[in-house]
Amino acid sequence: MLMSGFQSLMGLLFLAMAVLAVVALVFAVLAREDAYRAADKQTKKFWLIILGITVVIDLFLPILFLQIAGLIASIVFMVDVRPALRQVSGGGPRRGGSSSDGPYGPYNGGR
Repeated sequence: MLMSGFQSLMGLLFLAMAVLAVVALVFAVLAREDAYRAADKQTKKFWLIILGITVVIDLFLPILFLQIAGLIASIVFMVDVRPALRQVSGGGPRRGGSSSDGPYGPYNGGR
């Protein structure tokens, strides 16, 4: 019974890793080539190859070491590359303004 629970937990983790890799690949495909150069990141082709290999490994070749390497690549893309691409492409914060803005304008701390 304990092994069955562990196997279902591992199955969910592998599924989550595969979903993250597919989502990262979709975002990499949708970004413009020139945005990668403007954000001073690796090329679009590089990220498509890395994330494509990650998706193939997650879906068809379940080798834990390679899956973890692919997970790291997917996380790096989602946390570092994608925000830089959004900033360069003009897709910054949706509300606009800075983090110190209140509902009626910037908060100056009573100054």
